[in-house]
Amino acid sequence: MQGVRALAFDTGGTILDWHGGLVAALAEFGGRHAIEHDWRAFANEYRRRSLRRMLGSADPDFTIDNVHRDVLDDLLTEHGITAFAGADRQTIAECWHQLAAWRDFVPALDRLRGRYVCVSFTILTLSLVIDVSRYNGIAWDAVIPCEMLRIYKPRAEAYQRAAELLAMAPHEIVMVACHNFDLDAARGAGFRTAFVRRPDEWGPAGPPDPVPNPACDIVVDGFAELGDRLGV
Repeated sequence: MQGVRALAFDTGGTILDWHGGLVAALAEFGGRHAIEHDWRAFANEYRRRSLRRMLGSADPDFTIDNVHRDVLDDLLTEHGITAFAGADRQTIAECWHQLAAWRDFVPALDRLRGRYVCVSFTILTLSLVIDVSRYNGIAWDAVIPCEMLRIYKPRAEAYQRAAELLAMAPHEIVMVACHNFDLDAARGAGFRTAFVRRPDEWGPAGPPDPVPNPACDIVVDGFAELGDRLGV
């Protein structure tokens, strides 16, 4: 890993426990309306469809925040859940801005920032990353949202533009994520890659791609181990 100057972190599932946060919010509103449902499966489909609509977009006229609200409405309609009022739905959609970070991330980030530039490089909106960062006490050197690049991962142009903004060559940046599709695309654009396992990202169902591509430069079980591997 000689010559590495920056770490670019995927943020959605790699840093944030979206599954736990969504399930808690959905169950809370379900309880208020006496609705029993498999909220874990609902949350996973919510995330899956949101990603499908957002990934690879080029100059879209919507953001992930718009997608989160639209997909929620679609799923509630499909499942016949009509009791959630507009205010309920808006509050659930806004819970994405209040998600908890995985417990091992913030202490490790403090270590890593002592040596490396550490940025959030994400399909999430700038406002969402600001909100969850303040909520969790996350101190980034910068946030690079695809929203501002106008092109979304995993398109190669997104990674190239991120490197240009950092004034670094791609090989000087390590993309850190728990998703092979993100890391594979980053590697194709010249980045180095680190796979951090997040076995609980999708709850008991487990992640859809838990086995890291052996082409990754680093594979670790957590962020503390990432710091150890990088010598900080």
